Amino acid sequence: MRISDRYIGKQVLLGTLYAVVVLGIVLVLGNLFQQIRPLLVDQKAPLSLVLRFVMLVLPLSLMYTVPWGFLSAVLLVFGKLSTNQEITSFRVAGLSLARLSAPVFVIGFFLSLASLYLNIYVVPFSKASSVQLLYEQASRDPDSLLKPGVVQGNFKADDNNLQKVLIEGKSDDWVKGFHFYQTSKTPDQKADITYVHARRAALSVDPVKSQLRVKLEDAYFETRNEKGEISTAYAAQAEPLLIDLKDSKMKKLRQSAMTNEEILYQVATNPSLSKGKKVLFRSEITRRYSFSMACLAFAFVAVPLGLNSRRRDTSGGLIISLLIGTGYFMITLLANQFKTDAGATMMLWTPNIVCFLLGLFLFRKARFK
Repeated sequence: MRISDRYIGKQVLLGTLYAVVVLGIVLVLGNLFQQIRPLLVDQKAPLSLVLRFVMLVLPLSLMYTVPWGFLSAVLLVFGKLSTNQEITSFRVAGLSLARLSAPVFVIGFFLSLASLYLNIYVVPFSKASSVQLLYEQASRDPDSLLKPGVVQGNFKADDNNLQKVLIEGKSDDWVKGFHFYQTSKTPDQKADITYVHARRAALSVDPVKSQLRVKLEDAYFETRNEKGEISTAYAAQAEPLLIDLKDSKMKKLRQSAMTNEEILYQVATNPSLSKGKKVLFRSEITRRYSFSMACLAFAFVAVPLGLNSRRRDTSGGLIISLLIGTGYFMITLLANQFKTDAGATMMLWTPNIVCFLLGLFLFRKARFK
């Protein structure tokens, strides 16, 4: 290994680490704490549960911050080398631009491999595990799901019905003034409407069926059918009123929270998936591979663009990295608009191909400067 390889490689690695940390703070922590607040404040979750939530969310941010951080680091490092005339010194010593860029491509290659493992295994596991935290908190303390005076609307009986719960207060192991509403998901859809009121209620969790069991006292039931006819009932005690803890987001198949094997199995065996949904499922696998190659693709454009950034401040390189990174990830989002596998695949790989071809063109121009 040449001294130049260690010199450039060290700066790129340190710059990447620094950029990932900065981007993580700027882009992730605000959204992260917004999601933690309901667990920490509203539901009074223990600190251990909150820390687990943080550990599960962090890999999601690395999908974007690692490629973006690598791009920023290469732009800044080669911009600095160009500004200080170090590139000229290396080339006078007989090192070509391609040879000087070798450590960048090696680092980009290994970061792409790490991103591939992250996107295929770690991120789906993190997404699947994070949606289970609410249920774990409910199992530990069912009362923490409900806050007096706040409508809890995260319960969904099925794809057509929506359930909401409101309590007026808490006393010991009971909630006071329990209100339960079940309505249709869309206002124009005809369905039975149910309202339940109880003077007080006791909550427990069925871990097998993932349901919240509600024991009612002094309960009033009112049901309105599709014709508008109302029927009422009263019970001194009623048990149980069952509410699913896992809402539709947890019940619904989410390709982003599934492994590649699970996605392919669902596409092959699930008859309820529409043609468009199958395209989304298969494009999720392609997205993971194309995103993983972002670091290597960015290496092609970052080196020649960094050489053209001769400012002594870092604003130029940062602005270029933000523009390239934003354009790269925005183009991949357009893949969701395609209804065929070929169209989605083409759009997902387009940013990598563009970076590769543009990088070759810019490298050729830089050789003659």
